[in-house]
Amino acid sequence: MDPVYLDHAATSPVRDEVFDAMVPFLAGHFGNPSSTHRWGRAARVALDESRARVAAALGARADEIFFVRGGTESDNLAVIGGHAALSAGGPAGVAVSEIEHSAVLEPAARIETEGRGRATHLSVDPAGDIDLGALEAACSREPTLASVMLANNETGMVLPLSGVIEVAQRHGAVVHTDVCQALGKIPIDLRTLDVDLLSATGHKINGPKGAGLLFVRRGARVEPLLHGGSQERGLRPGTEDVAGAVGLATAVELAVAEQEEHHRALTELRDRLESGLRPRLPGMRVNGADAVRAPHVVSIGLASITDGAALLMALDLEGIAVSGGSACHSGSARASHVISALYGADDRYATIRFSFGRSTTVEDIDRAIEIVPTVVERLSPTEVTA
Repeated sequence: MDPVYLDHAATSPVRDEVFDAMVPFLAGHFGNPSSTHRWGRAARVALDESRARVAAALGARADEIFFVRGGTESDNLAVIGGHAALSAGGPAGVAVSEIEHSAVLEPAARIETEGRGRATHLSVDPAGDIDLGALEAACSREPTLASVMLANNETGMVLPLSGVIEVAQRHGAVVHTDVCQALGKIPIDLRTLDVDLLSATGHKINGPKGAGLLFVRRGARVEPLLHGGSQERGLRPGTEDVAGAVGLATAVELAVAEQEEHHRALTELRDRLESGLRPRLPGMRVNGADAVRAPHVVSIGLASITDGAALLMALDLEGIAVSGGSACHSGSARASHVISALYGADDRYATIRFSFGRSTTVEDIDRAIEIVPTVVERLSPTEVTA
C-alpha cells in the first residue's frame, strides 16, 4: 500500500498553483531585481507585487513585509535584531515562552550568554496558560522584547497571545510572534493582532522551502544581522529570491482564503484520529488536550514505549510517516523540550506527533488507527512472570 504522510507540521508538499506561479521566474524571468535593465525591472515588478499580495492577505502594509530565507531566519532576525535595536539606548531583556521553537530559544540564550541582556523564560502549563506574572516582572524591570508563538509546533497548543500583548503594551515592550504553524489554520489579521514583529514561512502552507517573511510594524525597529547590500531596505541584504517570493505570496493568499474551510476539515481528521486511537492505546495521553489547539496537530504520549526513536522508525517501515520529540529514557532520542516544559523533566512518555494537511484523507487517518496500535503493542515491553 502507498505510504501515508502525516508530518505536515515538518513540511508540506508544494501546491500545483504555487509551482506554476514560480516556474516563469526560474527560467525566462530570471533577472536580478536590483538591475535596471528590462530583465531586472520585470523581476522587481514581480517582487513588489508579491510583497503587496502578502501584505493584503495578512492585513499589513506592503512596506511592513520583508522577504527572508525561511522561518528560522525570520525568528533570529526578529529576536536578535529586535533586541539589538531595543538595547541601543541601554540595557534590555528578552522574554520567551518555554515551548518556543529553538529558532527563538537559542537566539534568546545567546543574547544572555554573550552578556547583551537577561533572558526570562515564561512557563506554560498543559492547559496553555502562560506565566504572565513573570512577563510583567521582566517588562517592569527593563525594556523587553517578548517572543511568544501563536501555535506550538509540537502540540498544536494555541497560546494566549492577547494576554501577552496586553502586558507588553502597558510597559512599552516589543512583541514578536512566530505563526509558522498557525498561518492557514488560525485566523491572522494584523489589523487586529497588535504585534510589532511576526515570522512566517512558506513550506508549512504548501509553499516553497527557504522562503519566509518578517513583518515589521511601522515604528518598530530591527537591526540587520547581515551586511553588504541594500536589498529589503537594508534589513536583509542579498539578492532576493524572486521565484520564492512569488511562490510564498501565492501560498499565503491560498492559505488565508481557504483557512475557514481548511480548519473544519482538519478538525474532523484530528478528532477522528484521537477517538480512533484512544480505545486501542490504553493510557494514551493527548499532549495539551486541555488547551485550545490548532486543528492540524495531534501529539500523543505513550507510557508503554521506552524507545521513541525505535517507534518512529518502526512506523516508517510500516508506511506511516510521523515525527516525535520523544521523552524516552533509553538514550536513543533527546527528550522534547516542549514536553519537558509541559509535564516535567522526568516525564517518561514517548511522543508521536501526527500532523495533517490538504492532501490528508480519511483513509490516511484510518490506516494510522489500524497500524499504530499494532506497532506500539509490538514494541512495548512484556512483563515476565515466574
